[in-house]
Amino acid sequence: MNILRLAFALCMITTAVNLQAPLYAALAAVGGLGVGASTLAFASYVVGVLPVLLVLSGLSDRLGRRPLILAALSLALGATALTLLFPGLVTLGIARFLMGIGTALASAVAPAYMLELYRGQDARVPATWVTASTSLGFGLGAAVTSLFVLQSPSLTPPSLWLYLGVGGMALALVATLRDAAPRQPASSMLRLPAYHPGTIPFGLAILLAWATVGVVIAILPSVLATHGLSAWSGFATFGICSCGVLFQPWARRLSSRTAVQLGLVILPLAYAMIAWGALQGSLVAVMLGTVAASSACYGFVYLGGLSGVMALAGLEENVRASAGFFLMAYLGFSLPVVITGVLVDVVGQELALACFGIALTIGSVGVGVCLQYRRGKLEEDITI
Repeated sequence: MNILRLAFALCMITTAVNLQAPLYAALAAVGGLGVGASTLAFASYVVGVLPVLLVLSGLSDRLGRRPLILAALSLALGATALTLLFPGLVTLGIARFLMGIGTALASAVAPAYMLELYRGQDARVPATWVTASTSLGFGLGAAVTSLFVLQSPSLTPPSLWLYLGVGGMALALVATLRDAAPRQPASSMLRLPAYHPGTIPFGLAILLAWATVGVVIAILPSVLATHGLSAWSGFATFGICSCGVLFQPWARRLSSRTAVQLGLVILPLAYAMIAWGALQGSLVAVMLGTVAASSACYGFVYLGGLSGVMALAGLEENVRASAGFFLMAYLGFSLPVVITGVLVDVVGQELALACFGIALTIGSVGVGVCLQYRRGKLEEDITI
């Protein structure tokens, strides 16, 4: 029951993150701004994430794990309320900054907290709960918003109000969650992310995967808008974020290295289908591509990479290792997306998406080769 409560809270924290994703094109149009501006608002999320993952991953030692989850939920609820009261691209950027802080707090502590609540010897189970609940959440909010926007276009759709109610329930459920981690009031607040031997390729793989997710969330709505299809972008976000859960049982049967390598093979091919479908106005191609990409981004690469990092780091270093993994993920979620968004305004949609696709392909091949030639019995024997 405790695991379910924590998983529900993690799902609600990440649901808030992309709740406004189908509104990006409309908010930019109302403000008379382009794709570059909307990607900057999108990337404000990572400006909130990075300080927490870089220097504050020791917070849980002082405060415990439950308070950080409660803080993350509170920030998500407050940010959503802000976008309801003052809809606009600037407000969206501020809200995403707050959501970034909250998500980083949850990301840094969630794997270790889930492992504590599980009280088992197998790290695969808590890692699966974390990846499944967060993957579902990242896409769920966008899909629900799209449902409402398709019925009645609005900058403040009912999905935002709905989230406030359900998120409040999650806050109440977490308030009494067991937190047995010992407090260490004298411990340092500064605890940098750790990259243990063999974990860097996993970090680079999730960087590439989440860069692809970021392009779909932040840039695809404007591309689809040229065909009058921007309201459907929430379903593309759901496809690329949440459908990866369906592939996680398959990923668990593979070693971490094999799972990540498989994801890196799928990723460039799936992106090519997404980009072609968006440019041609083919929703079928876009949706098929996002589901295929999700199998990599939130199935094979996400679960395989996180499980591999946790196994290599060991129980004592799980918080720092998780922070390092998510730091790489969120770097991918921001910088490549902003660069691609600026390129869209400068050179056009087709060339910008092509440049991203070329970089993604080169990166996937390079990381796949690194994983193939990793040495060491421990690394070879990690299973998800």
